[in-house]
Amino acid sequence: MMADVQAKRVPPGTIDTEMAGRAVRRIKDYLMQYPERSLIRVAGEHGSEDPLILPREAVSLLAFILAQAAEGGGVTVIPSHAELTTQQAADMLNVSRPYLIKLLETGEIPFRLIGKHRRITYEDLQNYKRRDDAKRRAAADELAQLGQELGI
Repeated sequence: MMADVQAKRVPPGTIDTEMAGRAVRRIKDYLMQYPERSLIRVAGEHGSEDPLILPREAVSLLAFILAQAAEGGGVTVIPSHAELTTQQAADMLNVSRPYLIKLLETGEIPFRLIGKHRRITYEDLQNYKRRDDAKRRAAADELAQLGQELGI
């Protein structure tokens, strides 16, 4: 049974953009200079502390977060196995909660019930979003093709 996992959110403007920009540049430079290193040692400023050892993938994720912050954006980190409430899922799709519930009830997006509450996995939500985006692109391509044929 999956636990309800909360996302970690950093609102726009929370992290100093200049500091984030400097940090992301230093991280990217380091990762490019040492592409073979899978573990990254982060030493304290004074060098007397034990270094922090981080997996390369975690450092890359941190660089992505800092890059978003440097542009003044916010970031939300969600574990792939996270279960979302219907309101969280609706917010992520930028649709109303009643519309999302219709998607759930018609089987477009899988969900499970916990008591009376519906839960949607982040992965299932992303799968639906990919399918929906592909349908929208196909419809737009079809309209563009029809427009060309009609000389519009």
